[in-house]
Amino acid sequence: MTQWVENPTGGRDRGPGALARAWAEVLVRPRRLFRSGVAPGDQAPGLVFAGTVVFVEELTRVLTGAAAYPVFGGRPLASTALVLALAVVFVAPAALHLTAAVQTLILIPTAPDRAGVSETVQVIAYATAPCVFAGLPFPLVRVAATGYASVLLAVGISDVHGVSLPKAGALAAIPAALVFGYGFRGFAALSTLTGLTWADVVASLS
Repeated sequence: MTQWVENPTGGRDRGPGALARAWAEVLVRPRRLFRSGVAPGDQAPGLVFAGTVVFVEELTRVLTGAAAYPVFGGRPLASTALVLALAVVFVAPAALHLTAAVQTLILIPTAPDRAGVSETVQVIAYATAPCVFAGLPFPLVRVAATGYASVLLAVGISDVHGVSLPKAGALAAIPAALVFGYGFRGFAALSTLTGLTWADVVASLS
């Protein structure tokens, strides 16, 4: 799952410029990025990409007063920096790999010609691109960002694992809910907009 290769074939270039190009490309030409920029074992650019998205999103929440981080030793700035570092360096990669594992388990019986787990990690990482805006204190913006990210995940699963787009949408539903619905707080924003909660949804189905 955490395979790295010294000289991967294809994949993304490194550096801030390549990072910015990947962000713009996945937003406007996702199929092009997923087909040319996802390579076996080349996780490093994807992990950096996802970490950067999480950093921007969380920093936005801090600057707008939406984040409520704990303060250690009476040093709020140092505490915020520490929590941001933990989120980017540890939490984001761990969540990315765990979600990729879930996605792989879903793909095993349904996509016989699927690519590897490494490619799935990259797909999820690049699909987070719209979530740079998810930290803004506007529920509609967050719903739009996480909704578009879910669409990008379905497109990536379709292209990389060789399944139809409708099927990919169904296969990616649980990972999308975990990463974008809960991780980037898309469900909470939707609840704020509509006034509905999970209890309301369950009650309507019963």
